[in-house]
Amino acid sequence: MRAQSHVGITVRNLDASVYFYHDLLGLEICTEPSPWFDEPELGHGVGVPGAALRQVCLKLGDTMLELLEYRTPPSQTERPLLSHSTGASHVAFQVDDIQVVKAELEARGVRFFSDINVVDEGVLAGWRWVYFADPDGYPLELVENAYERPGGHAAGIARYLEARPTIPQSR
Repeated sequence: MRAQSHVGITVRNLDASVYFYHDLLGLEICTEPSPWFDEPELGHGVGVPGAALRQVCLKLGDTMLELLEYRTPPSQTERPLLSHSTGASHVAFQVDDIQVVKAELEARGVRFFSDINVVDEGVLAGWRWVYFADPDGYPLELVENAYERPGGHAAGIARYLEARPTIPQSR
């Protein structure tokens, strides 16, 4: 594998999510919103029988954020999984000045879960981070790397790889 192509998230309303990610967060739309796709083979391809969806991609650095709205089948979830749940995920946005970006987003009505968290010890030394949510409650994060951890991460990675337990291959 040579690069990440995109991260995809499912949203309730594509237009509302485009407003949030494009108009509020400033991500560039890089593919026009699709029409509804509902060909019979789509369900098999995405692993969702009877799928009908539309999507759009927004540019995020060297990758894309894909937003997908399913018309069918109806979703059985009321909101995204909580962060501690298996299968949960979040998208983190790298920023140069987390205080400035947080203040700009707050002025546009974005609500954050907490103040900016500052880490100056341990494996994440130098991180500044804070979580918020999109219109569907999908968890998002701002991250600033204020400085590189002294000594880097190579020694700790090597220790982990040497000491980790052997995991049997499943079939």
